[in-house]
Amino acid sequence: MFVGHFALGFAGKRVAPARSLGALFLAAQFLDLLWPSFLLLGLEEVKVAPGITAVTPLDFVSYPYSHSLAAAIGWALLVLKQANIGC
Repeated sequence: MFVGHFALGFAGKRVAPARSLGALFLAAQFLDLLWPSFLLLGLEEVKVAPGITAVTPLDFVSYPYSHSLAAAIGWALLVLKQANIGC
């Protein structure tokens, strides 16, 4: 799962060579880094259901603040504004 995220970071390095690879990796993982905090705060929901998939026993019930398209756009705009990068 995370291999695709890192591949996006590597692709970003090709497009924006002045950016650090670490920053691009962080950008590609940002929403996945928010997700556990939102779970702990009760904003998003996951259930443990052994055997639901071959890889993980987690049933992702609701994660609207970290992984919805609208939220991802909002997070991106917020980060760009905080970094003073024009958009």
